Amino acid sequence: MPTSLQKWSAEFLGTFWLTFGGCGSAVLAAAFPQLGIGFLGVSLAFGLTVLTGAYALGPISGGHFNPAVSVGLALGGRFKVSELPGYVVAQVLGAIAAAGVLYLIATGKPGADIGGFATNGYGEHSPGGYGLLAAVVTEVVLTAVFLIVILGVTSRRAAEGVGGVGGMAIGLCLALIHLISIPVTNTSVNPARSTGPALFGPSYALSELWVFWAAPIAGALLGAAIYRGLFGED
Repeated sequence: MPTSLQKWSAEFLGTFWLTFGGCGSAVLAAAFPQLGIGFLGVSLAFGLTVLTGAYALGPISGGHFNPAVSVGLALGGRFKVSELPGYVVAQVLGAIAAAGVLYLIATGKPGADIGGFATNGYGEHSPGGYGLLAAVVTEVVLTAVFLIVILGVTSRRAAEGVGGVGGMAIGLCLALIHLISIPVTNTSVNPARSTGPALFGPSYALSELWVFWAAPIAGALLGAAIYRGLFGED
């Protein structure tokens, strides 16, 4: 059985990869002249980071890479509440480290302009100009759906049915979530992913960061409660 240090290390590395791969694609490749990958490419990048990270590191820590997921899994009976603090600290540190490395790369050319640095926001800082209410509803609903998918594909029922495709389903779900919500909030559903870039990006990102902790965690709790209420513990 993995030790606590091994679990925390896996969560650090997985969240580093999610933040660096997803936010890196947004900062470095999304608007690259004539060849930019756009919303579709960024969405796919986030999905691929979770898919690859889940298969590589999931056997060690469970592959949460997201404080909201850890909270939701605890409510869903899949994770010990006593392990939450260590996981959340590791996830946040991983995201901060990834954002720091990405900042070094993004500022490594003359006249570099990091723009919004893949931070999350609402109102004038929303890619599509969506307000606070729209941002909160989007983050709550999509994080709730994310938790329902995670709880469903990692259940014993799923293991007896479709087998080891949980990581693929979770990665594809996250890609779809990004396709829906990048125009609204630049997509969080992950407080750690939001925290890392906010520390290196525009100053407004920190003042709006509370939304991208509160709404995803509320959504995760909602999703876990819906799953347990409808389908019971597994």
